[in-house]
Amino acid sequence: MQDQQDVASLYAKKSSRGDLWKAAIKWPMYSVAVMPALLAAGWRVGAGEGVRLDQLFGFLVAAVLLLLWENLSNDLFDADTGVDSFTKLHSVVALLGQRRPVRRFAYLALALGLLMVLLLALRSSSAVLLLVLISCGLGYLYQGPPFRWGYLGLGEPLCWLAFGPFATAAALLVLAPVNGDGPGIPWATALALGSGPAIATTLVLFCSHFHQVAEDAAHGKRSPVVRLGTARAAALVPWFLSLTLALEWTPVLQGHWPPTALLGCLGLPAGATLIRLLRNHHDQPERIRGSKFLALRFQALNGLGLSLGLALAPSLGLAVSAPG
Repeated sequence: MQDQQDVASLYAKKSSRGDLWKAAIKWPMYSVAVMPALLAAGWRVGAGEGVRLDQLFGFLVAAVLLLLWENLSNDLFDADTGVDSFTKLHSVVALLGQRRPVRRFAYLALALGLLMVLLLALRSSSAVLLLVLISCGLGYLYQGPPFRWGYLGLGEPLCWLAFGPFATAAALLVLAPVNGDGPGIPWATALALGSGPAIATTLVLFCSHFHQVAEDAAHGKRSPVVRLGTARAAALVPWFLSLTLALEWTPVLQGHWPPTALLGCLGLPAGATLIRLLRNHHDQPERIRGSKFLALRFQALNGLGLSLGLALAPSLGLAVSAPG
């Protein structure tokens, strides 16, 4: 821990403490937390169904709190293993120089987030709490002891499950009119709506490994980029983008979604820039350090475009329907 603090203080000569705190807070990353709720809202508006705005706001806040818990917990877990000790100088643990306040704040965020989810579930469906708990459990499996499945290279599928079908199904239930436990969990709609955007979210995690391959490998963290090597991993990025769009375009081709859903293409310029960056500089950590933020821009614009495209359907005389 002392070595980590010393390195952070040396780094601060080039980068102000304020810049380090901005990187530690990483507020743009919270677009991955709010996207399932925004997608669910867009789908319900497009389908001509009501959206309970109080429930939407509550779920957005709860999602941010739960991702805050996960981010702080991951900083703590990374501090325990030593991974990122010299590359992640903006870790909250490194900036504060102690773990106890970080742990307490993480638990507080978790408690508040789950309490809010419980209140939302009481006003919608009990399945909401179960789905969110499963998502949190998947998040813990990623870095939390004794599992640390992210060290086995399983972080990406865990991310897809948590932010895809589980979070999207919870959001759809939260926003629906009060109807008890009658309809059940809308798995078909959640898969159709959440699968593509969740691939985009998984891409953000995938790209976060490129600049720290040596550090990860030294600490036994066998991320997909470590296993594949940076060149082969970079060659997969176009497939991430293609699969995202293919999963979002399929309901359009099947006639379930209107052509306006193709607004998810708003993320393509950021995606194209990301492909070029990693293709040309995949083995240069300093040049690709911001690749995850390009992936995040693709994720945010893609999800917002899809949500807006679905919501616009009724005003243009178009229809949105659930898959058969």
